[in-house]
Amino acid sequence: MVAAFPSPMAAANLRLTPTAAAELGRQASVAGTPGQMHLDLTPGECAEHVIRIRPGHLAGVAIARADGVTLHAPREQLSLLQGLILDYRGDLSGGGFLIRGGDAIQLCACGSAFSRQG
Repeated sequence: MVAAFPSPMAAANLRLTPTAAAELGRQASVAGTPGQMHLDLTPGECAEHVIRIRPGHLAGVAIARADGVTLHAPREQLSLLQGLILDYRGDLSGGGFLIRGGDAIQLCACGSAFSRQG
């Protein structure tokens, strides 16, 4: 009997909104890494974790796919990404990626930082 292991995408359970997927795809194309983006978490000031998004497949595993773009993240951060939604908001003064989450997630007013409760 072969043991089945969950895919990293199932383990991370990070969801992309259509606007986030479109912006990730745009940034990947502009950077010369079509379809490949990387997300990792860095220590924050207003909250425990801040998202950082860069072009390419720098390291880690695929955690989300949508509209022709694959988002990668370090395997050791998968549990921190569990249940999060990555969104993008833009207007005439600029734009940025935002995190949304459930009851166990405390979001910072900046939108790109969060802490896990409990």
